[in-house]
Amino acid sequence: MLSKSRTTYLSYRSLAAALELFPRPIADVIAVASGRLMYQVWKDKHPVVRANLRRVLGPGVTEDELDEAVVKAFDSYARYWVESARLATIRPSEVLRRMTTIGFESATREIDSGRGAILGLTHTGSWDIGGYWLTLQGTPLVTVTEPVEPPELFAWFREQRELMGLTVLPLGRETSTQLLSALRSGRLVGLLCDRDISGNGVEVEFFGEKTTLPVGPAVLSLRTGAPIIPASVYQEPGGMHRGVMRPALRFERTGDLRADATALTQLLAHELEQLIRWAPTQWHAFQPIWPSDFPAAGRAAPSRA
Repeated sequence: MLSKSRTTYLSYRSLAAALELFPRPIADVIAVASGRLMYQVWKDKHPVVRANLRRVLGPGVTEDELDEAVVKAFDSYARYWVESARLATIRPSEVLRRMTTIGFESATREIDSGRGAILGLTHTGSWDIGGYWLTLQGTPLVTVTEPVEPPELFAWFREQRELMGLTVLPLGRETSTQLLSALRSGRLVGLLCDRDISGNGVEVEFFGEKTTLPVGPAVLSLRTGAPIIPASVYQEPGGMHRGVMRPALRFERTGDLRADATALTQLLAHELEQLIRWAPTQWHAFQPIWPSDFPAAGRAAPSRA
């Protein structure tokens, strides 16, 4: 009998292989159906997504509006997974056609500075396609991902993204050293920054309430001089995507690394708020993010559903 992890691996691989055979309009229909199925199956996630979106949408949001937003969040998450499964088979010309950008020209000056650069990313839309698009611009991305179970599935994810020109580092003890090396070599590093996966982040105000966010991007920036460029990729109708890059963070150092890292993380947090508000229902926040939502845990929950 197959183990649960082996079944998960074979199921996703089979689904991905099937999706590669379908044209995009049919894959879009599958994504919508998958989103509605996920919404029905993951009922335990509804209160979490609702609580997170309530903070983003603000005190004026109605209960009916929240109901609709939660459904749309599941739709967006399903589209992300379907597009991720098909991404390695999409022609480069199609990726270029389907992506538009805001702020890329100014960000290019930072990226080409020779100091390296850090993209501070949000879990919104379909961020993988943004990494593929950057590679096609001649700017291959180094990124970090939390290991997926089973290991065979993570290895396949990593292989697929490396076929697109991305360098994928597993989150682990050597990650910081590898990222420092990449930045000092002038590489572009992309880090998802809107959840404290490890639980070792610093306290910041995020959407008006205290929580912790990862301090890694700030520490890397302070140690290497690489600028932090807040960025997101958003899903748009018709299989299109829009990448948004905000101006690089400007920060005056005090010489106290700990204090500077906290202050820089707070600056980044405010930028992430703006990027998430751009498309709140595309924010894939399916875990508690604020301590008041999980008082017994005492820290932010892991990022993967």
